[in-house]
Amino acid sequence: MIYPRPLASQEILLPVKSSFIFLTLIGALLLNLLPWSGWWLWFKPDFVALVVLYWCIEQPRKIGFTMAWLLGLMMDVADGSLFGQHALAYSVIAYAAIVLHHRVLRFSLAPQMLHVIPLLLFNDLIVLGVRLLAGADFPGYRYFIGSFVAGLLWPLLSALLKLPQHPRSDPDHV
Repeated sequence: MIYPRPLASQEILLPVKSSFIFLTLIGALLLNLLPWSGWWLWFKPDFVALVVLYWCIEQPRKIGFTMAWLLGLMMDVADGSLFGQHALAYSVIAYAAIVLHHRVLRFSLAPQMLHVIPLLLFNDLIVLGVRLLAGADFPGYRYFIGSFVAGLLWPLLSALLKLPQHPRSDPDHV
């Protein structure tokens, strides 16, 4: 059953600026680089994957594989992890998001989360698979909690990133 988007989301939005997309991606990269520790580390979502996924669904012509791949390389260097693992994972989810963007946008935010969470889990599986092939130990199933947290953040992220696109009301217009 297809759930149509609610009427409130039928509002015509302003075009998103490329500079805003770039700033949100840099912000996500900086959030990923914060020094998370303790049990917070298990709940930390991959902010870059989440924002790449959002923009590939919302604006597939403005962000794509190249940006996802470059952000992945930056995450690999900054994280000190195996070079290319995040680049591969982000490129794959960018592809999946671009392919599914028409389908995902037909749903309201709650059903969208049911599409986003598996994509984020797939991102974690790719990164984990590369690490395991390189000889790392399995970190346990808590490793996947961040994907569920990121999926739960989807409605908040969607609302925040659409704020600059809402038309401003003209105070002189009656």
